[in-house]
Order: sequence, then structure tokens, then C-alpha cells
Amino acid sequence: MLSDVAVDHREKAYALLKADADKILRLIKVQMDNLTMPQCPLYEEVLDTQMFGLSREIHFAVRLNLISDEEGKALLDNLEKQLNVLHEAAQKS
Repeated sequence: MLSDVAVDHREKAYALLKADADKILRLIKVQMDNLTMPQCPLYEEVLDTQMFGLSREIHFAVRLNLISDEEGKALLDNLEKQLNVLHEAAQKS
């Protein structure tokens, strides 16, 4: 049985990872709105770097049993879906 402290740590870990995912989404949205198009190598490099960093954070949290593997995959999948929506919207502009 998990103690209240362990549950609190798990909730905080998930909230921090979700906040990082949201930050990546905002960063990419600003970049697409103001700086570059998705075909730009700089856009791809920023996106790849940010996604890699988040995936490592998630992997670390999973290894510490702060979140489940499924929760981590869901965070990444959700972010990728949102980024695809942004990318498709930019293609239509």
C-alpha cells in the first residue's frame, strides 16, 4: 500500500511531466506562429531535442515508479497528437 507521501510524489511527478509536455506544445506553437515552418531544419531540431528530453524525463520517472509506463506513453502520445494537429493546421495556412 502506498503512503500518502508516495502518492503525493507520484501526483507531483505526473504534474511536472504534464507541465513540461504543455511547455513543449506552447514552444512549438510560438515557433510555428512567428519563426519558422515545420519543414525548417531548425523547427525539426528543436522539436526532436524537446521530445527526446521529455522522453528521458518520463523514463526516469517510470524507473523510480513515480508514474506507470502506460502513463508515460500516454503523455508522449497525447503530445504527439497535439503537435500533429498544429503541423496540419500550419500546412493548410
